[in-house]
Amino acid sequence: MQVAMEGQNMSFPSTFVLVGFSDHPWLEMPLFGVLLVSYIFTLIGNSSIVFLSLVEPRLQTPMYFFLDNLSVLDLCATCTIVPQLLVNLWGPEKTITSWSCMAQAYLFHWTSCTECALLAVMAFDRYVALCCPLQYVLVMHLWACVWLAAVCWASGLANSLVQATLPHHLTLCAKNTLDHFFCEVPALIKLACGDTTANDLSLCLGAIPFGVVSPLTVLISYTFIARAVLKLPSAEGRRKAFGTCSSHLLVVTMFFGPGMYTYLQPPGNNTQSRFLSFFYCVFTPMLNPLIYTLRNKDVKEAWRKILSSLGKGKSLKTRC
Repeated sequence: MQVAMEGQNMSFPSTFVLVGFSDHPWLEMPLFGVLLVSYIFTLIGNSSIVFLSLVEPRLQTPMYFFLDNLSVLDLCATCTIVPQLLVNLWGPEKTITSWSCMAQAYLFHWTSCTECALLAVMAFDRYVALCCPLQYVLVMHLWACVWLAAVCWASGLANSLVQATLPHHLTLCAKNTLDHFFCEVPALIKLACGDTTANDLSLCLGAIPFGVVSPLTVLISYTFIARAVLKLPSAEGRRKAFGTCSSHLLVVTMFFGPGMYTYLQPPGNNTQSRFLSFFYCVFTPMLNPLIYTLRNKDVKEAWRKILSSLGKGKSLKTRC
C-alpha cells in the first residue's frame, strides 16, 4: 500500500488516525466506562464457558464443543479491538501503529468470518439433534465436530488473508484517517485514491459464503426444526425443543442482524454504522455467555456443582 501526496508516492504510513467517536466528544468518557465493564464481563463470561466445558463431563457434547469455539472467537475479537479502543477513548491521541492496524484488519476479518460459519454449523447441529435424534451420535461424532470446527477456522483465515492483503496494493490518498474506531478492510479501502473495483469485487465474492450461505443455512435448518417440533404431540415436548434452540437463535439474531444492516446499507450514515459496529463488536461477545448461561440448565447445574464444592472446601478448612 502506498500513499499518494503531491503527485508522488510515499511509503506505507507509520500510523493511522482512528476517528472513532471524536465527533461526539462528550460520549467518550461514558463509552470508556461502559466499554471497560463490558470488556471485563466478556473476558470472565467467555473464559468461564471454556473452563466449565473442560471440567464438567455433562458439557462435553458437540453443542458445547461448538460453544467453546464461539467463546474463543469472542475472546479473540474482543482482545483485538477493545484494548486499543480503550486507549483512544481515554486520551487525546487517536492513533494506531500501522502494524497494529493491519493485525486488527486480519484478525477481525478472520474471527468474523469464522463466527459466521460456526453459527451455521451450530444450527446444523441443532437440526440433527432435533430432526434426526437416532442418528445424532453417528453424525455428530467427535472427529466430525473437530473437522467442522477446523473448516470454519480455516475458511475464515483463508478469506481474511485474501481480503486484508489486497489493500496493501492500493495507492492511498494523503489522508491516513480512518472513519472508524478500529481498522477493518472496508475502511482501509475507502482511503484509496485509485480504482478499487477489484477490492470491492473481492469483498462481495468473499461475503457470499459467510454473509449469504451461512445465514441461509441457519434459516433452512430452523425451518426444518420448526416443522419437526410442531409435529410433536406433546405441548411440553414442543416447549422443551424450542427452548433448546432459543439461545442459539438469539445469538444468531444479535450477530447477523446488526452486521448485515451495517454492511448492506448504502454509504453515508457513518455515525450510525459506527454505533452498530460498537454493538456487535462489544456487546454481542459479552451477551453470548450470559444467554447460554442464564437459559441453560446444564450450565447452571455445572456452576452449582463447582460453587458447592468450593463452599465445602472452605468449610473443611475452617473446621481444621
